[in-house]
Amino acid sequence: MSRLNEYIQDVFKWNEKMRAFLESEEIERHSELWQKLDLFTEIMEGIKDPQSIEELIDVQNFADELHADMEKYFAERQQIGSIYLHEPTVAAGGHVLPPLPYSYNALEPYISEEIMKLHHDKHHKSYVDGLNKAEKMLQDARKSGDYSLVKHWSRELAFHGSGHYLHSIFWNNMKPNGGGAPSGSLIKDIEKYFGSFDAFKKHFSEAAKQVEGVGWAILVWSPRSRHLEILQTERHMLLTQWDTIPLLVLDVWEHAYYLQYKNNRGDYVNNWWNVVNWRNVEERFQNASKLKWKPY
Repeated sequence: MSRLNEYIQDVFKWNEKMRAFLESEEIERHSELWQKLDLFTEIMEGIKDPQSIEELIDVQNFADELHADMEKYFAERQQIGSIYLHEPTVAAGGHVLPPLPYSYNALEPYISEEIMKLHHDKHHKSYVDGLNKAEKMLQDARKSGDYSLVKHWSRELAFHGSGHYLHSIFWNNMKPNGGGAPSGSLIKDIEKYFGSFDAFKKHFSEAAKQVEGVGWAILVWSPRSRHLEILQTERHMLLTQWDTIPLLVLDVWEHAYYLQYKNNRGDYVNNWWNVVNWRNVEERFQNASKLKWKPY
């Protein structure tokens, strides 16, 4: 039961972060999202000492549903310009590490708790810090007129900024009890361009396994060609395409899997499909596919 208690404590922390986030975004207290979060808090208070795995599953399912509702809520409010959502810009050097949308051990056995803690708290945090520093140094250069190090800080901006943004997508591209296949317009476009879902999955897996050195496999929407595409990127930003929007990303840097899979990247890639959050990918696709440029 110690693992159950540990998980419950992690969910309590996640719940507190979500409440703080809603407050920071100035969401009205009478909104549906607040009502659901209040209900979730009541459920958590009622099972501080879980007695069964069934209670744990109920909490996990509710947390998944609440996270999905939150993403949908913000997407809808952004589209209609609702007064319920305050949309602040991020000032130079003002980026923060986003919270995980689940507990550290929620993706086990496919991705271990130890990996998730190091990956999120250390590696992702380092990209946030590096991005903030690069933005501040370039801001100082604009003020002083001294651009002698602009090449260095521009590279730092690209590396750390891409690392931060890709990881922010990556966490939400996954969820406990994920996997399966997408639905709706996304699966139709996958089948149209790649021939079948299995063909897409094979292509994406091979792209991930064959990234040279460290980097990512990325499913993107191309507003110019108006179709999906699978890309690789080395590090976070090399050898990829401009004018595309990431939908599904897989981190194949060694820190994403080595503690658990050692040098067997293939097993990590194959197992990762069991935690893909297709609902998140579908929502990203629905928003991204609305953007279309003149094709050439």
